This record gives sequence, C-alpha cells and structure tokens, in this order.
Amino acid sequence: MVNIQGKNVYLRAIEPSDLEFLYQLENNPVLWEVSGTITPYSKAVLQRYLENAHRDIYEVKQLRLCICSKDNMILGLIDLFDFDPKNKRAGLGVIIADAGNRNKGIGSEAIGLLCDYAFQKLDLHQIYANVLEHNFASIHVFEKLRFTRVGIKKDWIYSESMFKNEVLYQKLKP
Repeated sequence: MVNIQGKNVYLRAIEPSDLEFLYQLENNPVLWEVSGTITPYSKAVLQRYLENAHRDIYEVKQLRLCICSKDNMILGLIDLFDFDPKNKRAGLGVIIADAGNRNKGIGSEAIGLLCDYAFQKLDLHQIYANVLEHNFASIHVFEKLRFTRVGIKKDWIYSESMFKNEVLYQKLKP
C-alpha cells in the first residue's frame, strides 16, 4: 500500500519498527475504555500482531494505519474494523496518542483521508463510528465531517463502575 497523503498528515501501513509506539499506546489504561481492552499487552503479543499486519483487509477484516506528520512522527492510529465487503461497510476508529496533538485537525484530516480511501478504493457504501456520549471532541469531529448521528446504544460500555451510552454515527458514500 502506498502512503495516503494529506495536507498536514499522511497514513501509512504499520511497520515492525512501530512496536514501541504500539506497546505504549495499547498499554495506556486511559484508552482502554474506548478500545475494549482490560489487560495489558506484552511486547511478544504485539510483535506477533505486527508480523501479521501486512495481511489483506479481505482476509482479516481490519486495516490499521499509522497517522504520521510530514516530518515522519507517528501521531496516532486509525482503523477500519469489522470490514464487511458483502454489505460494503466497515467501522472506523481513531486515536491521537499525545493529548497535546488533539484538537489540531489531525484526527479530522486522517478520518477524511481514510473515508476517501474506503469509498474510492474499497468501494464501501458506508462507514460507521461508535463514540462515547460524553466524548464531545470526537462528536464534534464526526459531525464536522458530515457523519450522521443514527442512534444511541444505551448502557453500552461499562467503565469506572458505571454504564455509559455510546452514540452511533454513520456516513454514506457521497
């Protein structure tokens, strides 16, 4: 896969050299609420994941890409998951690793790039995103990018000794 170029960021395939970044990100308990993780990952497990990261989206039903700055710094990850070629849809997830890089348009640009790729190259009809109801920054991004709020999943995520609602957003191919 060739890099997907944007104005300020680009998306690239995840590489074996990204092990330390992935290890830090996946083992950050602050992010576990949105990732569904409940236990830490070892470097050995993540190394095996990276060894298979090259596999085709049609085989593994997922595409994970690094979000990189123009000076080649990894800023975060963006995923298509639950890829369903029959029904032409996939879920989308994004994380900007360093809180200092959030609210700077990085996530918006990365989501736009991946949506364009998914609609044009993978011929998807729809992309959906699940966002915690209190995650106002993410809600703002998806609404700015013309995702439509299509529902609320009540008591969907159990975290911090309480149930939380999750908002379902959807974008159809233009």
